[in-house]
Amino acid sequence: MTSAAVRAETRAQPIVRRKRRRPARLVLHVFLFVTALIWLVPIGWALFTSFRSYTDTAIHGYVSIPHGLTLDNYRTAWDQADLPHYFLNSMIIAIPAIFFILLFASSVAFVVSRLSYWFNVPMLIFFTAANLLPPQIVLTPLYHIYLRIPLPTWLSDSGLVYDSYIGLIAINVAFQTGFCTFVLSNYMKTIPKSLNEAARVDGASIARQYLGVVLPLCRPALAALAVLQFTWIYNDFLWAIVLMKSGSKMPITSALNSLQGLYFTNTNLIAAAALLVVIPTLVVFALLQRHFVSGLTLGASKG
Repeated sequence: MTSAAVRAETRAQPIVRRKRRRPARLVLHVFLFVTALIWLVPIGWALFTSFRSYTDTAIHGYVSIPHGLTLDNYRTAWDQADLPHYFLNSMIIAIPAIFFILLFASSVAFVVSRLSYWFNVPMLIFFTAANLLPPQIVLTPLYHIYLRIPLPTWLSDSGLVYDSYIGLIAINVAFQTGFCTFVLSNYMKTIPKSLNEAARVDGASIARQYLGVVLPLCRPALAALAVLQFTWIYNDFLWAIVLMKSGSKMPITSALNSLQGLYFTNTNLIAAAALLVVIPTLVVFALLQRHFVSGLTLGASKG
């Protein structure tokens, strides 16, 4: 091989340059690490505490090396708090509420984003502004209203909206529809309007365009909102303690409250119960994770 060939081969080889890590990117990584640590440490500490007996922590303290790990707290929490019953109550409230929230929100978002009416912008502002109303403001009037609205006995044992599943479903739908409408309207604006025009040329009605064209394309956004709404409604505690009185109808969050005694509280038991309660939200997120991530990113920019 001649010297000219060697020099040509050397020039052909790509020059690998080590990228310099920018200070701003380093600061960002440190910030993300610290933030993740702040979120994960309490969860890890609750998991660590749940495997320790109350006697162990009472003698040696919570910040100490465990002298034995056990699953008794989980068994006791499952039986004493009657978690399966309260899991079912939360599903009875969350699943219909999420269905109606996404149905109403997608319908309004379709009108606002795909149809040309003079009231589109005022309607979107109304739904968005209503979502900014603090729930604590309407607690007292809502409580009195629920005591005055009758329901058939097959829907409510008390014959009222108060102390019924319908009442909790309705208030969650009312407060969460605005946020979902805002998100879905922005997402639907990224869908080319030529699809609606083509469907209109083929003779598709408005309902057909909504159900057959736009709604299937919103599957990632709907999945992302379903995960968020399930987490918020499933973890709700405020509406249940205000608008319900029957302990047997309470959602899962009230089961944790029942483990707290008046003069004594077993925090190890509560930690185990809390970790059991969080399992459904993890399962929902795991099943819809792909759609959740794509729903958050696809609607971020237009085009």
